[in-house]
Amino acid sequence: MDRLKYFGLGFFCLFITGCEEKTEYTEQEIAEQSRKFNEWLDAEFEEEVAHSPMFQTNLGRKTDYGKWDDISSDAMTASLERNKERLKYLRQEVDTLALNEGARLSYKLYRLNVENGIEDYEYRFYDYPVNQMFGLHAEVPAFLINKHKIDNVADAKAYISRLKGIRPLFTELVNQLSIRESNQIIPPKFVLVRVLEDSRNILKGKPFEKSMVRTPLLEDFVAKLDELEIPESEKASLVTEAENALLEDVKPAYEELITFIEDQQQRATTDDGAWKFPHGDEYYRNQLARATTTTMTADEIHQFGLDEVARIHREMEQIMKQVGFDGSLQDFFQFMRTDERFYYEDTDAGREEYLAKAKKIIDDMRGRLDELFITKPKADIVVKRVEPFREKSAGKAFYNQPAPDGSRPGIYYANLYDIKAMPTYQMESLAYHEGIPGHHMQIAIAQELKDIPQFRKFTFYTPYVEGWGLYCELVPKEMGLYKDPYSDFGRLAAELWRACRLVVDTGIHDKKWTREECISYYMENTPNAESDCIKMVERHIVMPGQATAYKIGMQKILDLRKKAKESLGEDFDIREFHDVILTKGAVPLSILEDLVNQYISLKGK
Repeated sequence: MDRLKYFGLGFFCLFITGCEEKTEYTEQEIAEQSRKFNEWLDAEFEEEVAHSPMFQTNLGRKTDYGKWDDISSDAMTASLERNKERLKYLRQEVDTLALNEGARLSYKLYRLNVENGIEDYEYRFYDYPVNQMFGLHAEVPAFLINKHKIDNVADAKAYISRLKGIRPLFTELVNQLSIRESNQIIPPKFVLVRVLEDSRNILKGKPFEKSMVRTPLLEDFVAKLDELEIPESEKASLVTEAENALLEDVKPAYEELITFIEDQQQRATTDDGAWKFPHGDEYYRNQLARATTTTMTADEIHQFGLDEVARIHREMEQIMKQVGFDGSLQDFFQFMRTDERFYYEDTDAGREEYLAKAKKIIDDMRGRLDELFITKPKADIVVKRVEPFREKSAGKAFYNQPAPDGSRPGIYYANLYDIKAMPTYQMESLAYHEGIPGHHMQIAIAQELKDIPQFRKFTFYTPYVEGWGLYCELVPKEMGLYKDPYSDFGRLAAELWRACRLVVDTGIHDKKWTREECISYYMENTPNAESDCIKMVERHIVMPGQATAYKIGMQKILDLRKKAKESLGEDFDIREFHDVILTKGAVPLSILEDLVNQYISLKGK
């Protein structure tokens, strides 16, 4: 790679051959070498960005604005080769002794990412490219609606270009599904049912049907076009182009996918766990390692989950006594599921009321951030309802990151399809987790950090990100919030939910529990609605290991906070601790521990 050679020439005199190894460097040398290394990291980041038009859009850039990512096997292999070249460079040409502290941390993180990418290549066909949680069939329309801005005619043309590009994109998607089937990777039957439903929803409305209601993509395009100050005749022409692209490209693309999925349904089974895959045990161990950034085994995670479920049940029983409920914990769960006081009306007005309340919770917490944080994000956050075309299958709540340039706010999505799955007693914990001080604080701050390589602003280690989100459900309790005991029960219910995930994820993928056994476990041990329980089990099935990250990450942050408090005593400052957690970007849990230990050491001097 010519660019690597360029950076390597004279780079700290770090070639293995032709230079005598150095063991000591001056401050000036270290500053210069660190600067050059960071430049190399940023150049590599830009190379990856160049391979992803969709990530470019996520970043707020309009380069390759009319294109989609390449999802082919050739693209995967090309990515592998880039990572191999990077690892060779890191091993042979970089002396970490010549780097300052920040650059050494970047080296460690980048090398880990590269090594993981190389190792994970073996399992590149083990995922389900379409499923009820994510996948291009749902991601494509959601991406266009939420991320493709139209500020001028060129942007509108790019939108139309992306509509036309859906057909070749989906042709390759079907090819990828075929490759996986040839490798004995077929989604369970229920997944295909959900995918078919979401895909057919896209083809409803105008121009696919004689209807006064536009399909979501056309509605989005027209609404964005209406904001432009251009002649009506030009708007009409662009709308016609979009309609033609929908009919000639989008429709056949989805029809091809639907036909394939309908055919695959005939061969799909009801086996759910990763154990059914070739070398499934090895794959699941890999997934747990990525999800937790630890060496915890499936058995250890399972037992940790059982212990935490028992502990949280005991705390819930105390709240039962506080509110004067007479009956068993399971009776209390049923009461919380069914009592009308805990639910908004199953109407549009009720859903608007939910969104308004969620916004108020976030706004109120925003006003108290100085109590908890030194560093705060500039990016705004909005609360939105999950779009109708995907709300039936999407998760109950999630967060979309803001554009780094400030052109798009962070979004807290609430899924209000089943109002019984969104009780009022869980509103606070959900808003704190997805919004403020949860994901929005962590992700927006990371993107806005100065003086770190770009890749660190956009790296996601699930136990760090989700562990922080779950930790942020507890922090408001320590601030005196959750004043209503039922809301405090909701906080515990949310933590209980994550503890049960440890049990059920390992149950499905390691212990061969059936889908029905897993649903029963959730129903017996949590107050959540049956629809919640079904969705979560189905999520476990298509995302092996991922759901174990939350509780493990939270526990690590709590353990580190306890250690800092005990070590520093009266000198402990929660705002400083949170700064340590948030101002280095996302990191594996082992590195997070190193950062906190360093803080304790420096603060304690």
